[in-house]
Amino acid sequence: MTELDFQFFDCDNHYYEALDAFTRHIEPEYRKRAIQWAQLDGKQRLLVGGKVNRFIPNPTFDPVAKPGAMDEYFRGRNPKSADMNQLFGELEPIPAAYRDRDARLALMDEQGMHGCILLPTLGVGMEQALLHDLDALAATFRAFNRWMDEDWGFAYRERIFAAPYITLCDPQNAVRELEWALERDARFIVMIPGPIATAVGMKAPGDPMFDEFWQLANDSGITVTYHSGETYYSKYLTAWGEADYIMSFQSAIGFRTLFSGNALQDTFANFLLRGHFHKFPNLRMASIESGSEWVFHLYEKLTKAYGMIPHIYKEDPRETFRRHVWVSPFYEDELASLLQLVGQDHIVMGSDFPHVEGLAVPASYIKDLQNFDYTPEQCRIVMRDNGIELSIRRPA
Repeated sequence: MTELDFQFFDCDNHYYEALDAFTRHIEPEYRKRAIQWAQLDGKQRLLVGGKVNRFIPNPTFDPVAKPGAMDEYFRGRNPKSADMNQLFGELEPIPAAYRDRDARLALMDEQGMHGCILLPTLGVGMEQALLHDLDALAATFRAFNRWMDEDWGFAYRERIFAAPYITLCDPQNAVRELEWALERDARFIVMIPGPIATAVGMKAPGDPMFDEFWQLANDSGITVTYHSGETYYSKYLTAWGEADYIMSFQSAIGFRTLFSGNALQDTFANFLLRGHFHKFPNLRMASIESGSEWVFHLYEKLTKAYGMIPHIYKEDPRETFRRHVWVSPFYEDELASLLQLVGQDHIVMGSDFPHVEGLAVPASYIKDLQNFDYTPEQCRIVMRDNGIELSIRRPA
């Protein structure tokens, strides 16, 4: 176990959803249109909108792969060319800490973890599968959030900060969900990046039709997190001979590892172009489990765009980004260059525990920071102070 001289705050922790996470609180009229379980070939499968969903190969998560099983793979090291089954290794019965908040607190104590943002595993892959039925999509995540509140809470013991999932597909529903979450002391919300499917067509998340939602987020001081998952960009992959959906871990092989389309980069680029952060100057956003490579690409484009057309920006958009956005890099990223680009106060740690692609020991994140010559003070700021700051609402 890695020993630290401080308790850290992990901005990328996950639960494995309970079997009834989407069904316990679903409104009866949407039961067959939303998410259901089915027995197919002797296995439990998820039906999403009436179709078998393959985002997670085993959506029961029991048994489950051990944390960090694919750490070396995601560092670019697989010299024996092992396949996915070999990389996953021996599975284990699902530990209680992945589904029970008190067991999780006990585990956090063992890990030296002060607090964490707790995020979906299955949940970030469901929105796109329900775009054909926006009412059912909105109902699905209303049900999901009520399960989350019941099982985890949004600020449990001021240590576990589960983030309700907000879809903007119905702007008024999004406002009501955010109001509901704020009443229950939510400190974070989670969304997936990319354009939004609405009843009047595809819209950018910064479109004026969502202004009421963003005004509430701005005024309340809640932190908005964007997490990787299935985005609308999957639709574009069919033109390259790929499936139009993500099957987790299959996305870590083949063309998807090379595809340059980045919904998160384009989401922030669009926000900056639209002056979103000047319109809502109290917004704080964090990028989670999306790495930091996209930040460098975005800065290159912003540098050129600002040089060409400075008159359309109220200030250098790179400065706007630095003020409003926090980045959780992959631990295998180029962390020294990121420090120069966004500064120590806007980098947050994320171990992705207990996922296979994350760290088996979250505190070991410090080793990667130290490998890039982060000072002890910078390690503490990134691994503790910044996350704690984001967990405290900052009302306008």
